[in-house]
Amino acid sequence: MKSILLTLLLCITVTTLSFSQEVSYGVRGGLNISNLDFDPDATFTNQHRNGFAFGGFVDYGVSDNFSVQFEVQYSAEGGKADELRADYIQMPIMARFGLGDKFSVGVGPMASLKTWKDNDGFATFTFSGVGGVEYMITDELFIDARVHYGLSNILDDEVTDLEAQNTTFQFGFGIRI
Repeated sequence: MKSILLTLLLCITVTTLSFSQEVSYGVRGGLNISNLDFDPDATFTNQHRNGFAFGGFVDYGVSDNFSVQFEVQYSAEGGKADELRADYIQMPIMARFGLGDKFSVGVGPMASLKTWKDNDGFATFTFSGVGGVEYMITDELFIDARVHYGLSNILDDEVTDLEAQNTTFQFGFGIRI
C-alpha cells in the first residue's frame, strides 16, 4: 500500500511539474516620489515626499508572453510634512505582458496596509491601481518604473471631512532568482 501511494505521488508530481509554467522569485527596491491629492483642495502647503520601497515577488508564467506577479513590499509615501507621511505594507498583483525579450508592461490592483500608529487620521486599509514597465538588463537584473494611483480615500472618514488619494511614481531595480 505504501509503495502504491508513493508511486501515485511521484506520478502526480512529475505530471504537475512537466505541465507547469515557469515560476520566478526575486527582490526589488526603489525610489518613490509621492504626493497627496486633496478634495477639496488643501488650505496648507502640500509638497511631495521622496521615499523608498523594497520587497519580494513571485512571478507565475502562464505563457511565453503573459504572467501574474504577486508582491509584498514596504513603501514610504505620502506628503513631505511629518503629519502627511504614510508608510505601507503593499500587496500589488500585476498582470504582466511581454513585449519582446527585454520589455514587459504590467497593470493591476494593489492593497495597502498602514504601518504607523493608530488614531492619526489615516485609514488603515487603502486600495490603488498600479501600472508600469520593466526592462531586463540581463537574464536576472532589471530596472522598472511604476505609478500607483490611489482609488480610495487614505484619510479616516471619522476624523476629517477631507479626502485624499496618494499618487506615487516609483523607479526601481531588482533581481530575479
